[in-house]
Order: sequence, then C-alpha cells, then structure tokens
Amino acid sequence: MKLKPGCAEKYQAMHDAIWPEMLQRMEAGGVLTFSIYRDGLTLFAYQETKAGDRPGLEPDAVTRRWWQAVEPLMECQPDSQPLRHWLDEVFHFSSDRTQDRED
Repeated sequence: MKLKPGCAEKYQAMHDAIWPEMLQRMEAGGVLTFSIYRDGLTLFAYQETKAGDRPGLEPDAVTRRWWQAVEPLMECQPDSQPLRHWLDEVFHFSSDRTQDRED
C-alpha cells in the first residue's frame, strides 16, 4: 500500500487511536496478529489468521467506514479500499513449540 505525500503523521495518528470496533472486527474475523510497517510512503501489512479464516474478503460496514476515513491519506481504489499489491511468499518458518512456552 502507499501513502500520499505529507500524510504519514496523520496515518500514524489514526492507527494510534484505532477504533475499538475495528479491533473487534479483526478479532471476530479470525485475525491473530496484524502489523503495518512503513518505509517512506510504502506500507507493508502482515497478518496471521486462524486456520481457514480469510478476513477482508467480505468487508463489513465498519471496515468500509475505516477505508473512507483513510482514503484521503493513501492511494485507494474507487470503492475506498486501499490499493494493495499482493506479494508472493518466498520463505516462512513457524514453530509448534510456541505452545510449550510458559508466561
């Protein structure tokens, strides 16, 4: 994804104060972790979901409102959805030993 010039601070502020209903939507959609990284104006999002869940395929009203709120800050499609470029996974490692850890 890509920010428009001069919008990085506002984009950060919006995520620092993300709507509770967006967090609830992600959790209900099976999102286990979700991170957004920024390099200049380029954004890279990474998420892990529960097996079988495919969040984002059916955006709800909350998601559409969020897209409309960030639309002035980033490159978007006509429906306000952020313009995304999908990446091919080159390497992934996951350890089943995480469940053996004690908190």
